[in-house]
Formats: sequence, structure tokens, C-alpha cells
Amino acid sequence: MTMPTAETAPKSSGSLRTEVTGSTGWLVIDNAPRRNAMSLAMWQDMPAAIDDLVRNDQVRVIVVRGAGDTSFCAGADISEFAQTRSDGTKARAYDAINVAAFKALKHADKPVVAMIRGHCLGGGLGIALACDLRIAAEGALFAIPAARLGIAYPLEAIADVLEPIGPSAAKRLLFTAERIDTTTAFRIGLVDEAVAEETLQARIEHLARTLADNAPLTIRAAKRAINAFAAGRDSDALARSEAAALDCFESADMVEGRDAFLEKRVPRFSGQ
Repeated sequence: MTMPTAETAPKSSGSLRTEVTGSTGWLVIDNAPRRNAMSLAMWQDMPAAIDDLVRNDQVRVIVVRGAGDTSFCAGADISEFAQTRSDGTKARAYDAINVAAFKALKHADKPVVAMIRGHCLGGGLGIALACDLRIAAEGALFAIPAARLGIAYPLEAIADVLEPIGPSAAKRLLFTAERIDTTTAFRIGLVDEAVAEETLQARIEHLARTLADNAPLTIRAAKRAINAFAAGRDSDALARSEAAALDCFESADMVEGRDAFLEKRVPRFSGQ
């Protein structure tokens, strides 16, 4: 199968960029003229961008957000579809690139949080669902518009929809292609928290500090185990989660956690 490349797709002004503030690594979806829609090149760049943040020892938590104040991500850039999804072969190749981006988020060995405001549609919702936690501002809009575009979502992306909300709510989203607001998204479990727009930044920063202060190896082991069970007890994934758990018990952080508890002080975890 011939995979589409950035060179074969229409030129896009959008980009992914990474920033590091303290222990927080930010992945910014930056395509403001198109409500932060994802071009093919941006989908292709995502695994490497996530890997850079995972490899950065300073980063304890990754936050995904859209550039500006109006949109998280409006999904894939539909203006490219005439070229990048013009037939079944190209569509399957495009889906493979999408899935690789989602997997990079889902299997990153650090906690990943989606900071959602404004439009969170289609592939943008797929990005959010691949994150570990989703915090949304009031006024955000969520939808999967596939039924109005005549396309089908990859199986892995459908699985990510099913995981938090179950079959009935997933069918409603997919069958109707209707937009739902933050209140409804929170009620059905699509997002983990709904906060006022003016408090979103502060809430994200507080949550990032909370995660960063906890033991990184413990979080890694927990994430691997949860993902393994969610994937149907995949034997390789279970083996990786067991190895991560063993790392905890042989770590300096376990000693630090024990000593801090006995000494009644706040632990200072190193991730070692």
C-alpha cells in the first residue's frame, strides 16, 4: 500500500508545536484559520512530537490543546480529502496515519490530558479520546460527523469512542452526527470534567501539578495495566504492564515514598 506523504497533500499552514513549562509538556495543535483542523502533515508529525515530550526528562505530564481560545481541534482538514482520501486505498493509508497518531497519545509512558475548548469534532474528538483525561470548558462542542461525510472511522478509533461512553451513546453520536455541548458530554462520560471557561487554564495547571508531583513510575505502570485490560487482556501489553509494576518495587521512588510517609513529609519523586 502506498502511504500518502506530506508532499502529496495540499500545502497547509497548520503545524504541531511543543512547549515545556516546568514539568508540563504542551502539544499545541496550531491551525487557527481552520479551527485547528489537522492536515495530513500534522497527523504524520504527531507521533514524533509526542515521543519528544516523552523522552524529555523534565516533562512529567503532557497537555494537548488547540492554539488560540476558540477551538481544540475541528478534526481532519476536509479540504485535503479530494486528494488524500479519493479512493479506498488512499483512505486506508490515511486511516493508518490517524491510528498511529492516536496510538502515540494512548500509549505514551506519561499521563496525557486534553484541554478542550470550542470545537472538538471528528478527528479532534479522536485525539481527545486517545488522551488519558479530558477537561472541557463550558461552551465546547463535540461531534463525530462521519455520517454527513460518507466516511467510516478506523476500528481503533471506534474502540476509543466505546471505551468511555458505551455502545448506545456511541451509536447516537455516530448515527446522528449531531453536536453535543459540554454538559451532555460530561453526563455521558465523554469528558471527565466540565469547568467554566475562565477557570480552564487554572484547572489544567493544577491537575498537571498534581500528576507531576506523584510517582512517575507508578503512573506509568497504572496506565499500561489499564490499557492492557481495555484492549482485552492482550498478552504482550500485560507483560509490559507487569514489567512496569516490577520497576516500581525496585525503584528509589518506592523508598522515597515510604520514607516520606513515615516522616510525615511531602515525597519528592525522581522517576528513578
